[in-house]
Amino acid sequence: RRRQLRLPAARDLGYFALLGFLGITFHQALQAYGLVTARASTTSWIVATIPIFTALLGWLVLKEKLGWVKAVGISLAAAGVLLVISNGNLEGILDGSFGTPGDVLILVSAPNWAVFSVLSRRGLKLHQPAWMMLWVMGIGWLLSNPLLLAGGGLAGLGQLNLEGWLAVLFLGVICSGVGYIFWYDALAVLPATQVGAFIYLEPLVTLVVAALMLGEPITWASLVGGAVILLGVTLVQR
Repeated sequence: RRRQLRLPAARDLGYFALLGFLGITFHQALQAYGLVTARASTTSWIVATIPIFTALLGWLVLKEKLGWVKAVGISLAAAGVLLVISNGNLEGILDGSFGTPGDVLILVSAPNWAVFSVLSRRGLKLHQPAWMMLWVMGIGWLLSNPLLLAGGGLAGLGQLNLEGWLAVLFLGVICSGVGYIFWYDALAVLPATQVGAFIYLEPLVTLVVAALMLGEPITWASLVGGAVILLGVTLVQR
């Protein structure tokens, strides 16, 4: 509808392939395998660390301004995230006794997404967001196929029921298709630090949905940590 469909220049293919691997293949694999053992609500709080890495990379690589107010906001949000993922047991962070293997994979996905966003910002100064995302996601899909074939994933398609197909469609169309395009649209006009800060809102939504759909408990650490995170977001956005 935007009449942007065209082939990329040969010089852009390597750049799009790097973004496709980081943002689609690698990131989605970390998230999918991580959620096997990580709780949905805990995962969303770990994902909330992305703006911390985005802000730091935006400052170091893109030379975006990082004043003392934003620095305080990032520090507060980081403290809130630590409170949540440790479930109030801060000593567990120091001795490494908290979390699951899935939590570790999700934690790796946070700086990976920050790198993806910062690297994408350079290309978005030259290309239209939806057109660039088409090729990044397309190449990422191609690079994901070896994982699918090696793991026997095709056999699982026949085992999906109606609920499973609806979940796949929702994840593909809304979370990946629309979500990724909106993310690039935002990165094209806003600093990476400011766009990344909005991810801090995701855990609050996940906390409610996970409690209603999965029966995951809402703990005092989640509520207090969430409040601290929101305070940090407010400072970053100001």
